[in-house]
Order: sequence, then structure tokens, then C-alpha cells
Amino acid sequence: MGFEGEVWRVRRAPGASGDTGTTRGGAERAGEEEPGAASGAGAEPGAGAEFGEIRIDDADFPWLSGRFEAGPAYGDVRDLFARELALAERDDAGHWEEWEAVYGEIERRVRLVSPDGPVAGFLLHIRGDRAWFRWSDEPLGGGREPGPEG
Repeated sequence: MGFEGEVWRVRRAPGASGDTGTTRGGAERAGEEEPGAASGAGAEPGAGAEFGEIRIDDADFPWLSGRFEAGPAYGDVRDLFARELALAERDDAGHWEEWEAVYGEIERRVRLVSPDGPVAGFLLHIRGDRAWFRWSDEPLGGGREPGPEG
């Protein structure tokens, strides 16, 4: 499907808490600026901060996976992604409700940016230097399944 070699970015969502100050924002694509970036006015501290990049090396549609390179702000969400995976791998009653809450926090704090721009919905897992995800042009909403282990 032509995804191999693409670089997808994992960024801080606008308005997300957990901003720790002055991490590099940058634009999703050349020529685009974060709101207020040129004047410094109106920009949210840490908005668009780089959590990391995923270089796609496998496409088993609808899942894409690749090498994850952590960015300068990844420490802000590292434990959240670790907790999400730990819950996804559990096999006991009642843990899915907790997983939904944790993943809801990921959705609130993180945005996934394709080479063409931000995607509306995604299910993203990160373990060490590997990431795997599925995405949609529409928000995914409830009924998500954690998906295959990467």
C-alpha cells in the first residue's frame, strides 16, 4: 500500500496538559506554522511538542508498524504508553474499563500526524523502539480493540 518508509509524527495535542515548558514545536509539514509561532503570541507552551517519530517498515493493513525514535517530550507520556500496554495485555475481568480510561488520556494528550497531516482517529502502541498503530480519517470512538502485539 506504499506506507513503508513514511515517517509519521507523534505530537502533543493542542491544549493538552503535561506541558513542561519550552520543547521544540515545529510544523507538521514544511511551510506550516503552529498558531502564534511567528509572533510568539497565542501559542500554547509545548503545543505540538515532539513525542517522537515512527518510520514505517511494515504494513499489515489496517495496522502499520515501524521503528520509534523518541523525541524531546516523550518522557511526558512514556509511562502512559507503558500503562496502556500493560492493561491491554492483562486477561482478567474489569481491566478493559481501566484501559479505556488510560487510552482516553492518550487521545487527549497525543496527536498522530501522517505525512499528509493530522489524522482524526488512531490507536497507537509504543514499546521501546517499536510502535504500531491503526488510523482513520474519522474519530474511532468506543469499541476500540487494543490490536496485535508489535
